[in-house]
Amino acid sequence: MITFEGITVRYRANVDPAVNGVSLAAADGGITALVGPNGSGKSTIVRALLGREPLEAGRIFVNDLDRSVLKQREFARLVAVVPQREEAVFPLEVGEYVALGRHPYSRGLTNSPLDAAAVERAVDRAEISGLLRRRTDELSGGEWQRVRVARALAQDTRMLVLDEPTTFLDIAHEMSLLELIHSLAAGGMAVLMVSHQLNLMARFASRMVLLSRGRVVVDGAPSAVMEAGILESVYDWPIAISRDTASGAPVLMPLRKK
Repeated sequence: MITFEGITVRYRANVDPAVNGVSLAAADGGITALVGPNGSGKSTIVRALLGREPLEAGRIFVNDLDRSVLKQREFARLVAVVPQREEAVFPLEVGEYVALGRHPYSRGLTNSPLDAAAVERAVDRAEISGLLRRRTDELSGGEWQRVRVARALAQDTRMLVLDEPTTFLDIAHEMSLLELIHSLAAGGMAVLMVSHQLNLMARFASRMVLLSRGRVVVDGAPSAVMEAGILESVYDWPIAISRDTASGAPVLMPLRKK
């Protein structure tokens, strides 16, 4: 479980906190989706978890361990993270790039049989076997996203954090990736996912946390978050909510302004 207890993060140039007293938990066996408008604090929460932004207040726990005392290698053995933006420093073959996910466990320059097996599982799960001999600078945006997810899976952790993982993916690959993430959560993994895709999160997430201006507006089941009045006040736009006939999940429809 990943737990945030009353965290506040403030960027130097800003008077108001980017994240203000936020508490939430991403529990085992489900997808917890962080949603909200641009600038609501979603990615800042991930940066705080990574240790890239200091906390002004509050604490973050990974299982029962205080994040502030975890070294990066220890953290990487517990939590795999797919950040929103990332570029390879220099081109690598995809197979080599995915193997970087084993770095937290490495003791030398060669991979062990356990490392090789973890990489093979990650490649199969992310369905990128056809890309292994390609270089990272030869990939499309969607292919690059899937390769990054594979590298995270190679870390073989029980907790996974993804920041806008479906960016650049077409419909088929988007749905395939979300089905994969859903199956990982169903297998017991704790998944924390940042997304602008409210309708998709309503279908796949077990919980949604709606943020606005650095604060939690609603934290609960998708049906509790996907309310027209709540979303209209947060996004400042007229919205209608219907139901998906197949799954029963709430579906958002932005309306034209008169």
